Amino acid sequence: MKSDLLEKAAEIVTDPLVLVNLVSQRVRQLNSGRSPLIPTRPSMGVADIALQEIIEGKIKLIEKAAP
Repeated sequence: MKSDLLEKAAEIVTDPLVLVNLVSQRVRQLNSGRSPLIPTRPSMGVADIALQEIIEGKIKLIEKAAP
């Protein structure tokens, strides 16, 4: 995981725990066969792809209202 991507994504999703959960969920999706939402390079790992998707606004956090 590249630290510059992590820093940029942390500016968008400011809560570190939420960011970790969001990246983890997307990594699981990518590992299970989902296609990346961005153009990728062979040197990119799945965590880098997930972070770049957050940075580019392809993945957004949707907060659910409490019941």
